[in-house]
Amino acid sequence: MRNFFRFLISRTFLIQLGLALVVSVLVIFAALQWLKETTNHGEFIEVPDLAGLSVMETRTLIEKSKLRYSVLDSANYNPSYPRFSIIDQNPPAGSQVKEDRKIYITVNPSGYKKVTIPNIIQVTQRNASSMLKAVGLEVERVTYVDELGKDMVYHIKHKGKYITPGDKLPKTSKIELVCGNGDISPRAQVKADSE
Repeated sequence: MRNFFRFLISRTFLIQLGLALVVSVLVIFAALQWLKETTNHGEFIEVPDLAGLSVMETRTLIEKSKLRYSVLDSANYNPSYPRFSIIDQNPPAGSQVKEDRKIYITVNPSGYKKVTIPNIIQVTQRNASSMLKAVGLEVERVTYVDELGKDMVYHIKHKGKYITPGDKLPKTSKIELVCGNGDISPRAQVKADSE
């Protein structure tokens, strides 16, 4: 045990210990310098504002900024932006990021998605309006015909043409409901009386 303590305070051990510390400091310093160079420590690129740009304009700007991009699934159509333009991005414009960072973009589709017209025939006008609103369609107007069921939907029209439940229209389309006025036409009444 005495020899071990003598060795710990010997000149040879202290020289070896000093060399090990110097080598350790040099290795750590070299590793930190290498990391600083390879990760561009302290160097940032500002993310450009891509809102409203086309995909081609976005590609050019992103490549010029030494960034990358990935297109996410298109969102619901936004009429405030041109078709096929960028409506959202992550990270947002003005963010500080490293070179070669991927920017995720959302593209405005060419138009509204098509929705299926629900079966609103023989449904009250009020319920039909609610059902249409739930799928994203709007009731532009209600017209009435001589039919016994007052405010009961008998036909559906879009741009003057008759359509049927199950047909597809772009979301936010305006449609016309043809409802009964509660009166039966004289011809239908004559036919009902003769039976």
